Amino acid sequence: MTEDAIITTSNRYLMPTYARAPVAFVRGAGTRLWDAEGREYLDFFSFLAVTNLGHSPPAVVEAINRQAGRLLHVSNLHYCEPQARLAELLCTHSFADRVFFCNSGAEANEAAIKLARRWGHSQGGQRTEIVSALGSFHGRTLATLTATGQEKVRTGFQPLPAGFRYVAYDDLAALDRALTDTTAALLLEPIQGEGGVVMPDPAYLAGARRLCDERGVLLVLDEVQVGMGRTGTLFAYEQSGIEPDIITLAKALASGIPIGATLAREAVARSFGPGVHGSTFGGNAVATAAAVATVEVMTAEGFLAGVRARGAYLLDRLERLAQRSTAITSVRGRGLMLGVTLRDPGAPVVEACLARGLVINCPVDRVLRLLPPLIITEAEIDRGLAILEEVLCR
Repeated sequence: MTEDAIITTSNRYLMPTYARAPVAFVRGAGTRLWDAEGREYLDFFSFLAVTNLGHSPPAVVEAINRQAGRLLHVSNLHYCEPQARLAELLCTHSFADRVFFCNSGAEANEAAIKLARRWGHSQGGQRTEIVSALGSFHGRTLATLTATGQEKVRTGFQPLPAGFRYVAYDDLAALDRALTDTTAALLLEPIQGEGGVVMPDPAYLAGARRLCDERGVLLVLDEVQVGMGRTGTLFAYEQSGIEPDIITLAKALASGIPIGATLAREAVARSFGPGVHGSTFGGNAVATAAAVATVEVMTAEGFLAGVRARGAYLLDRLERLAQRSTAITSVRGRGLMLGVTLRDPGAPVVEACLARGLVINCPVDRVLRLLPPLIITEAEIDRGLAILEEVLCR
């Protein structure tokens, strides 16, 4: 199909739930993409922090093909080798003792909410409330959009489930007042991605951990976007000096194959028993095989150190650009998750960059979000920022 045909057909038959850019990508390799007309693009977006290893990474493609030739799917009423291997890898490289597999970040957060509620009932039944942060994003199911601290996400879906409350992000005093003896869990993003790459104070997560411990509340970290190497460590919480009780993963876990995971400590995970929660496709054989290959690449010696080095390079280059361009008011982020705040709306900048062959994103009005694949080179960073500078300084 031609690009026009793909766009026309999509607009005719798909529900209008997305404001799509006028481009149809048909092929990718590493940090590069090609549309249906053969035009090449440099990816600084990783399709919402999903393709962290780049497009069609060889080790992951090989694992998918190998597993697809053996067995596509195994019921969760039986055992599955790649599922077992992935669970072991995730627990070995994290604080967690147990994993529940599902198909998306929203499902992973839904499972975390259910697990926290179930745990709360085991503590006497009073702990049922979930506290989350204003500006957060946790998914599109009824429970996870209710947990999301953005009114625009919840509008039109009322009545919403009860038992959710919001607190200002990066405000320990407000959090101190919010956690009570009816709170089951505090649900936080280590960095708010959809909120505009909002960075908390370095002491915030440690303070939240302390308050949760004092009040007997579970700390749940949503690492759907910030996890899997994006911030320079496998999990973002590793840089805060604390351990959560539950974390949620998805997006980059299987390099683009749908998967989600909820990881928890043994004392919390035992609140789930047979028949309490489930997912037909959760832990699918092909998805978990892809995830095993992804985790093995990310945990290979030197990989994450390279992400940190390239993240520092990108941040430095952006800060230099900010000194030359009056269009930029601030730059922030960690690893290869960077936000650029502009004086004017960012949507026209995204459009102009796309027209010049650079894919970026604007999650909120005046913030550009840069999420290049973790394998990006310094030369590719230079190339991408040259395009961004051309647009901002024209």
